[in-house]
Amino acid sequence: MLLVFSAAGLWAQMQVSEGEGDADWKNDRFWLTFQANLIRQQHGNFPAKYSGENSLQSAKEHATSRIETLYSGFRITKNLEFLLNLESAGGGGISDALGAAGFTNVDVVRNPTLGEKPYVSRIMLHYTLPLSGHYTEATRNPMSLAGMTPERRLEFRFGKISTVDFFDLNSVGSDSHLQFMNWSAVNNGAYDYAADTRGYTYGLIVEFYDKGYALRFGETLMPTVANGITLDWNIRRAAGQNFEAEFHPALLKQRETIVRVLYFLNRANMGSYAVTNAQAAKSGGRPDITTSRQQGRVKTGFGINAEQELGLGVRAFGRIGWSDGRNEAFAYTEIDNTAEIGASLSGRAWRRQKDKVAAAFISNGISQDHREYLTLGGSGFILGDGGLRYGREQIFETWYTAHLWRGVSAALDFQNVVNPGYNQDRGPARVTSLRLHLEDGFTSFRRK
Repeated sequence: MLLVFSAAGLWAQMQVSEGEGDADWKNDRFWLTFQANLIRQQHGNFPAKYSGENSLQSAKEHATSRIETLYSGFRITKNLEFLLNLESAGGGGISDALGAAGFTNVDVVRNPTLGEKPYVSRIMLHYTLPLSGHYTEATRNPMSLAGMTPERRLEFRFGKISTVDFFDLNSVGSDSHLQFMNWSAVNNGAYDYAADTRGYTYGLIVEFYDKGYALRFGETLMPTVANGITLDWNIRRAAGQNFEAEFHPALLKQRETIVRVLYFLNRANMGSYAVTNAQAAKSGGRPDITTSRQQGRVKTGFGINAEQELGLGVRAFGRIGWSDGRNEAFAYTEIDNTAEIGASLSGRAWRRQKDKVAAAFISNGISQDHREYLTLGGSGFILGDGGLRYGREQIFETWYTAHLWRGVSAALDFQNVVNPGYNQDRGPARVTSLRLHLEDGFTSFRRK
């Protein structure tokens, strides 16, 4: 019902006078760009006392993934936009994207049977309701076409989206095309945000912006099963609710500081680790999380995400995240708590203005019930070595991205994964990657 009432509210807001500002909006009315991201990863042999059906392979291997996206948008009026993205994903990840909770390539689709046929990744209406007459310059992008935005405003988005296009953003660690590649570096790993196998969902997002802070809420559809491609449209029994507050405190003079505080609550047909473990103890067999699934189970969690400009092209960032870990990992990955810290440096110091280098350290963990489930031989949709000698999964990632020409860049990336899948009996795995990124298109029809 919330989606219905909010959609009706959006239609009503569209009738409001558009006000002043952004007088040149008709020249910035269109957006049409294309991007392609190709990632080749490989690792050498690493020690493993045993392996299971969902293990990271201990023998050397390599894999190549690709993802192409066509971004399009049209400003129907100054404050109303229609956005449509088409996408194709192909190739695969090392070990079929299994065996590490912080997997090494966020571009990989976890179900290779979906094929490479193009699909609609995003389709939405985006409406901005001005709440002040003061407009500020904005950077146009595929998710927001306006070059000027009211300083105080409400924004509504309704349609097919990626939740992490708007929540848990970070200018240093949120972009797999030009930045980090590891799942738990690009996002808060404990944020089990609503999404299908490809990472998309349908929903409503409402954002309030004012000088120095922002608030956002999202109501989104959950998959019918863990890591499933089909979404549950009955939001009375299954849905994801997301709340985030964003602050811009003045901690360092003339240096940008951003802090985001996130809370999420998911309801879905989830299995319980404790119930499943008890079932296995009674039967003497291996636990299977699908046998304890029950509609309406809840998972909650929070995150804190911060970034700090330090000057001389240096920007530091960090995340901490936690989810209760009682019920099964359902939509993102098998991480119940995480901490990340890192920094990036622009190439200005060596006269490569558009180049960047960065590094981050991530530590991931799981709940007691979750680790007992894996120790007893259980499998999730990412992990399952057939046993477990628990240790925190610790990941170091560093990369250098070089701008080659216009929209073409290349990157070299290295990741060291200690205790992959939280298992001290396996690893460390050292993964090297090469990435080629291309983007081009047009974003306006400005008169000369």
